[in-house]
Amino acid sequence: MSDTNWWFLDLALVIVIAGTLTFGIISGISGTGRILLAIPLICFLPGYALVSALFPDEPNDKYQSFDEGKTGLGNPLLVSGGLESIERFVLSIVFSVALVPTITLLASVTPRGVTVEPVLFGIATVTVLCSLIAIVARYRCTPKRRYTPAVRPMIPFFTPRSTLYDQSSTRAYNVAIVVGLVLVVGAVGFAVANPPQHDGYTEFAIETDAVDGDVETIYESAYDGDGPQELETTITNNEHDERTYTTVVMLEDVSYDDGDERDVTVHEADELDRQTTTIGDGETIQQTLDVTPTMSDSELRLTLLLYDDEPPEDPTAENAYRVIQLPMEGA
Repeated sequence: MSDTNWWFLDLALVIVIAGTLTFGIISGISGTGRILLAIPLICFLPGYALVSALFPDEPNDKYQSFDEGKTGLGNPLLVSGGLESIERFVLSIVFSVALVPTITLLASVTPRGVTVEPVLFGIATVTVLCSLIAIVARYRCTPKRRYTPAVRPMIPFFTPRSTLYDQSSTRAYNVAIVVGLVLVVGAVGFAVANPPQHDGYTEFAIETDAVDGDVETIYESAYDGDGPQELETTITNNEHDERTYTTVVMLEDVSYDDGDERDVTVHEADELDRQTTTIGDGETIQQTLDVTPTMSDSELRLTLLLYDDEPPEDPTAENAYRVIQLPMEGA
């Protein structure tokens, strides 16, 4: 890769590898394979693309900027121009660790939230865009000043004897790099293997007409108990996996003590309808429930019970996963 005709090869590989790793993770690879795919995508590639875009040229100083003789604490001078390969390698990891949390924060405002897909697509997009900008920036450099990666300087522990300034300080520097990289890779591997799981939930609602200023609530105040009717409901699964739901429609003869709707006695209950459906994560389905009254009284209540999986033999509001209760006029 030292041939100046292939100055763009490393950035082309970054684009291809980023796309391949993203596709591999999205496709459902799990376990150790998922960790191995995620580590370079999170810890190195986006930072390398950004560093390449910021520093497209070669350094124009014969000393490395990490050389104690040039930039030690006693003489903290910066190298003008670009960076050495080892410096690019270290900064790529540092920039990646800074970029990924920023992308994750931006993903939190998307409709999907902080989930695997938007975060991975965000990382891949930033990596590709920075790589394309870096290719253009390198192209605009003169061939003599254009950075072209070589294999030997990219090895953090290889330092030619002829360029050694202080072997002991170089060894300490290499040890610091090793410790830092081990900590970063270990932390990322643990985070990938143990992603945070937010509590799931299920939305259960009744379909209503458009709400305007002429109505006080989004639901009808009462359902007519005279003759069969249909009731439209919606179920949205946000439980992080596929679920099977059962909806039970109960008609209850009730009475309220001292007019307090919270203190209710159920005298009789009949099951009017029961439907079971399977819903994928993030999906919403509509149900049309049959409501045919089987009793008449002055105080009836329609109770919709939603169960995650099979309901018990005696479905009640106390053992249901979600409950909707509506008053119904007696026939």
